[in-house]
Amino acid sequence: MTSPRDTICALSTAPGHGALAVVRLSGPAARAIAATLTGRAADSFVDRRATLARVRAARGVVDDVVLTLFSGPRSYSGEDLVELSCHGNPLVAQATVEAALAAGARPAEPGELTPRAFI
Repeated sequence: MTSPRDTICALSTAPGHGALAVVRLSGPAARAIAATLTGRAADSFVDRRATLARVRAARGVVDDVVLTLFSGPRSYSGEDLVELSCHGNPLVAQATVEAALAAGARPAEPGELTPRAFI
């Protein structure tokens, strides 16, 4: 069962090869999870400012990403939302999602971000 208190993670771009892929984190722990992924302090992210960051996982560096924080309630979902723009290789995008899940997010259900925005 899902809870709006959960922080969710999902690939927001179409699956497949492309120049970029966008991974979204949305929920109360989005900043903290982004901080864990990048090794930075959660308060170091500036709202609506794209920042170059390096995503790390247990096995090492995943990718260099552009991280953008959208603070709630002024975000699509109405809660803190972090977008990680990574390289579009499907393996890199999946590794970025897996790193976020390992850091505490749960997989978003299909279309879950939109109902959060509505509610």
